[in-house]
Amino acid sequence: MNTAIAAFTRNGVKLALRLADFLDGEVFAPSRFNLNPINEPLSVWTGKIFHEVRALIFVGACGIAVRAISPHVSSKLSDPAVIVIDETGKFVIPILSGHVGGANELARKIAGKIHAQAVITTATDVNNLLSVDEWAVKNDCVIENPAAIKHVSAKILDDNSVGVAVTCENIPVPFPVTLFLRPKVLVLGAGCNKGIAPEEFERDAKNFLDGAGVSMLSLKALASIDIKRDESAMKLFAEKNKIPFVTFTASQLQSLTGKFTSSQRVLEIVGTDNVCERACVFAAGEGAVLMRSKFVCENSTFALARCKS
Repeated sequence: MNTAIAAFTRNGVKLALRLADFLDGEVFAPSRFNLNPINEPLSVWTGKIFHEVRALIFVGACGIAVRAISPHVSSKLSDPAVIVIDETGKFVIPILSGHVGGANELARKIAGKIHAQAVITTATDVNNLLSVDEWAVKNDCVIENPAAIKHVSAKILDDNSVGVAVTCENIPVPFPVTLFLRPKVLVLGAGCNKGIAPEEFERDAKNFLDGAGVSMLSLKALASIDIKRDESAMKLFAEKNKIPFVTFTASQLQSLTGKFTSSQRVLEIVGTDNVCERACVFAAGEGAVLMRSKFVCENSTFALARCKS
């Protein structure tokens, strides 16, 4: 479930059901409405669902929503979009995670659908200025140092120069205060001995990426051969870094054209002459560039590819 919609009155439920069809969400209401029931204090219910959804919509008063979410708010980087809509459908008001969580954009989308007024209050939006955190989300970038967002936004509002670095590379800080945005453009290719300790695999991967001079936050995926699909160290690494772990057959990897570090021994064992290089290039897609070739550790190998810009 990506979207949860809470409603409390007959008119509110009618509107919520319309929104559910539009947003592919689920409606929650007091048990008398025979929908997904809210049978506990609203703040308790909110706490259970808060980090399970991308968007949480309250059809009702802003005060109800504020009291419900207040104990659970933690970070603009992880909190879901929260939107309030009055039960007559006149106003759509994003109250949390307007930029990173996408609440502002979703509010505009809903308002257009139900012919309502989106009430946007974030300073950059009302002044028609760039919101760096919203730009980062739309361009698939990870915000490395969110504390700098406030400083950069203030500079933009005061019409001053700002420092923003959009790069996957670990470069010296170019401005007194620099907001680093890490584009998700890198694929880490890997092979390893069966049963490698997760701690060893993570340590070697980090050392490899540090040696390549790139940020871990720019990883788009971890890639390997399909016989490694259940390798716990690889799966744990991908889960911890919130990236997909993708695998390919030996024939898929061997079908790639280009220059790869070839090993006859690897070819005889797994059916392709190279796993890490071929896997990262395959996963990175057409136009990918092999940034760093095969690097051998005691129990693992790594390579790095960059997706086409």
